[in-house]
Amino acid sequence: MDSRKIFVVDTSVILYDHQALDSFEEHDVAIPVTVLEELDQFKKGSGVLNRNAREFLRRLDEFSSNNLLQEWIPMNGEGGGRVRVVMPPRDPVGPATNPLGRGADGRILGAALELKARQVHRQVILVSKDINLRLKARALELPAEDYKRIKVSDVDHLYTGKSELSVEDPAVLDRLHAEGSLPIAELCEEEPPANHFFVLSSGTKSALACYKAERGLLERVVRRPTYGLEPRNAEQTFALRALSDPEVRLVTLTGAAGTGKTLIALAGALDRSRDFRQILLARPIVPLSNRDMGYLPGDLSSKIDPYMQPLWDNLDFIKSRFSEEDKAYQRLTHMVESDKIQIVPLAYIRGRSFSRVFFIIDEAQNLTPHEIKTIITRAGEETKIVLNGDIFQIDTPYLDSHSNGLSYLIDRLKGNSLYAHINLEKGERSALANLASHLL
Repeated sequence: MDSRKIFVVDTSVILYDHQALDSFEEHDVAIPVTVLEELDQFKKGSGVLNRNAREFLRRLDEFSSNNLLQEWIPMNGEGGGRVRVVMPPRDPVGPATNPLGRGADGRILGAALELKARQVHRQVILVSKDINLRLKARALELPAEDYKRIKVSDVDHLYTGKSELSVEDPAVLDRLHAEGSLPIAELCEEEPPANHFFVLSSGTKSALACYKAERGLLERVVRRPTYGLEPRNAEQTFALRALSDPEVRLVTLTGAAGTGKTLIALAGALDRSRDFRQILLARPIVPLSNRDMGYLPGDLSSKIDPYMQPLWDNLDFIKSRFSEEDKAYQRLTHMVESDKIQIVPLAYIRGRSFSRVFFIIDEAQNLTPHEIKTIITRAGEETKIVLNGDIFQIDTPYLDSHSNGLSYLIDRLKGNSLYAHINLEKGERSALANLASHLL
């Protein structure tokens, strides 16, 4: 048995990561011709999926410029893997090769099974982000795996951004309250990640603090109202501190529905609005029935407004905290009317650069790691980016709690001095919402 494997890659993998061919080291990669047919349907458009399809097709064209794609073509020099296109069996309906019909999945499985029958001395494995396709493959005794190049191994222990710390001497907390900061060495033997938050307790006394790595200090975090909102728990207080910290340029907020992620982010942005040229709001558009914005009538604003209504709802809630005569109410109304607060579609940000912008991306768990990178690399000078989401509530096909961009970002950036994260744990929307969240 040859130790080098053959991985049959399906369309979902390429749409997730256009650089997938670089992930298989010395092993060979087979692309069913049906995958090329499906990619042809994605090559036009401005979305990330469209771009991934185009980039992959260009790369495959470079490999095959002087070769036939039904032959193995080296990808990374001698000793590296090879790539080729494989065809489905001549009789795609035959029960021995493809009992699953004439659809794209059936043709991909047929090509993989045909390759397995011919490569008897090598292990053939289907790689797909499509759970159902993997199950079909295993039912046909074809090994199948998820694509794991960009994946967080243990989301159950994903970085939460905070710790509880018991302090033996109450006088230490008195000093923290009086002086505002303490050297981290007095409280921790091991240095925590930068911008890590702490709930300190000693008997009946307690304090909230944040570790600033560049100064080696644990700085006190003060609970304070922010644009009409009073933080209801320690995590919300930590989130508002991260949002107001000028040294932190990237913030992620995670938590279940009702924990206040979007509302806190908006309040933090409004509180700091004088420091920024504009507040931009966005959320991924995950339409029903795979219908994109082009099917909806009206201009771009009319098309995206139904998807962005939760953001407007949160703005309206903040406005409701003030009377119409209040300066804060009038200022918020003026900001909306003058486009100081603006909603933007994520599909059109490629190529843009955002300077002095406070950018909030809601429902970021529905973005791929590549989409997250695309957004953050748009940040110009003095820009702050906030990404909110619940990593266990994924609405996009082929993403899960391990492979979505928000989980990946938290796992990779923890400990960076420009980054802060906090997981909001307690639901604050209403007693009824909390009941449904825990029992239903």
